[in-house]
Amino acid sequence: MTSVLAREVAPVELEIELDVPIPRRRPPWVLLLPGLLWLALFFLVPMITLASTSLQTGSLQTGYALTWTWSTYTDAWSTYGDQLVRSFLYAGSATVLALLIGYPLAYAIAFKAGRWRNLMLVLVIAPFFTSFLIRTLAWKIVLADQGWVVGALQWIGLLGENGRLLATPAAVVLGLTYNFLPFMVLPLYASLEKIDPRLLEAATDLYATPARAFWAVTWPLSIPGVVAGTLLTFIPAAGDYVNVQFLGNPGSQMIGNVIQSRFLTVLDYPVAAALSITVMLTVLVLVLSYVKRVGAKELL
Repeated sequence: MTSVLAREVAPVELEIELDVPIPRRRPPWVLLLPGLLWLALFFLVPMITLASTSLQTGSLQTGYALTWTWSTYTDAWSTYGDQLVRSFLYAGSATVLALLIGYPLAYAIAFKAGRWRNLMLVLVIAPFFTSFLIRTLAWKIVLADQGWVVGALQWIGLLGENGRLLATPAAVVLGLTYNFLPFMVLPLYASLEKIDPRLLEAATDLYATPARAFWAVTWPLSIPGVVAGTLLTFIPAAGDYVNVQFLGNPGSQMIGNVIQSRFLTVLDYPVAAALSITVMLTVLVLVLSYVKRVGAKELL
């Protein structure tokens, strides 16, 4: 009886399985289509437009025509090369200073903060609650000639009696460091927070001093955070122009000030576009060289 029932039920089950439709898999590129369209509209098209503008000649009154004038790049470099080099020097100085300040802060939040960790993270990102412009103007007040910072430096002898910080390259670097410091601290914290404390305990069990344990365990494991933080600080700092406008002087102008002036004041669009392309390509080469030299494979 059991075998007879099995023979009768089996075809029914097979028939049910055959009636179930098999879903068709969509090709992978369909899932990528929204992101590709976004990149095409808001990255590729503006980049092509900018490159085309850099090769045009004419004026706003007579109109611009694409004449493939490559000499615009060489003229822009010869005229504004100092501002370009100065931008990278200021950005590099601010990045190094932010790393020196941000790494101990991120280390303290990750390993020493305890129940105060969330509060300290909120304090790190608290400057973002106000606009970039307001934060920069606040530093103009802090570094004023009659402010407490200048008075303290004069009192300990680091500044002369008539010394000042405002309208100097030092003020620009300090402003860049402050404004982009959270971009350094947050990646460092994310990298340090993932380190297993048992690795440090194992280094201590192997008679490593705290300094030796740091350089052998903590520092190598935090390299991805260091690379991410330095890139997130250096790249926007190199193109900044607000800090120089409020904290610097005409002799400390960065390439961002030149581009802003050429686009909005002089209305020399080809030169401004050529400078923009030059800055982007230079930053791209520096970033690729830096990442490959450091060896942070996770970021490649």
